[in-house]
This record gives sequence, C-alpha cells and structure tokens, in this order.
Amino acid sequence: MLTLALPKGRLAEESIELMVSKGWLEGKPDPDSKELIYRDPKGRVRILLVRSQDVATYVEQNAADAGIVGWDVLKEGGYDLLLPLDLGIGKCRLSVAAPNGWNLSSGKRKVRVATKYPNLAREFFLSKGISCEVIKLYGSIELAPLVGLSDCIVDLVSTGSTLRANHLKEIETILESTARLVFNRSSLYSKRQESGEFLDSFVAFEKRL
Repeated sequence: MLTLALPKGRLAEESIELMVSKGWLEGKPDPDSKELIYRDPKGRVRILLVRSQDVATYVEQNAADAGIVGWDVLKEGGYDLLLPLDLGIGKCRLSVAAPNGWNLSSGKRKVRVATKYPNLAREFFLSKGISCEVIKLYGSIELAPLVGLSDCIVDLVSTGSTLRANHLKEIETILESTARLVFNRSSLYSKRQESGEFLDSFVAFEKRL
C-alpha cells in the first residue's frame, strides 16, 4: 500500500477526483468525516490529509511515500524530493498585491511585505533591487496592508476576488503554480513496484496535458 499526503481543501478534492478517475481509489472519502487518514477499500492507497505547507515535509521525512503539493510550496521550501510531475490541477499564481496607488517604485527605502512565503518574497524584491522587511503571517494576509502592518503582500491568487473585496490589486506575478506529484527517494526503492505503477499512470496523464 502506498501512503499519499494530500493538502486539505480544494486541491485534495481535485487530487482525489483524479485518482478515482484513474482507478486508484474506489470512491471519495466521506466529506463529513473528521478522520485525517483514509484507507481505500481497494487496499492500494492510504491518504493522509495535512496542511498544504506540511505535505512536502511528510514526504521528505518518509511519513508518506508520495504527495501532491503546489509548486509554490516546493519552491519556497527547497525540499529534497524526486520527480515533481506537473498534474495541471490547483492552478493559481503567487503575486505581489497592494492597496490602490501603491507600486514597486513608490520610493520607500524599505518595503514591508506580509506573506507566508518569506524566501520567495525576499528573492523577488532582491531581484528588483528593493530592500524589504518580511512580516511572516499564516492567514488573512490581505488584512496586513489595510491596518498598516505592511505596504504590500505576497500571496496566492486564484480568481482575485478576495483581493478585490479588500480593495487590493495585483502588482506583479512572481510565479505560476500548479500541483506536482512528488516521491521520496526511499519509497521509490523500497516500494518499487507500487511506486512504479502509480508513477507510470501519472506520467501518462502529464503527457496529455
């Protein structure tokens, strides 16, 4: 049995639908269940539902054989993982956003940036020759510039509706993100047959994108 780590929420739903369509799952887990471990009746896959930022850690530390995780998380964390196949689901973008009237050339000597992506944020502003102070937050990032905690934010954007609702606008896209299938080195060796079958089915899917 393969153990697969999935991020809770919309990406988990898309990932599970994909695995059902490819025959790896008999059906979807009960959406009302509070259990964080789901064992499929077919006995081929066990699913761990964890925070999106924790998926790569579970895989890297061998608590899961494989995982489906956003490219933004992988780039931020620099994890030692293998075979990041682009599954083409969970599409979004990591962007700089700010209140109307603010832009990257507003002239401040140091920009205050609220984000849960400190490494990618620093790298972006450094590439622009802009000094920045990163304020790490874990949720409600859009609130920070509204109350004077930061000048701008770096956060994931899908439709942009949350930004617009909070009177923020996108300034620039840092990277486009989609979900990637990743394995740890140990599982590709110790569970060679199961990993190979699972990987082959998703390689075929990737080629159809």
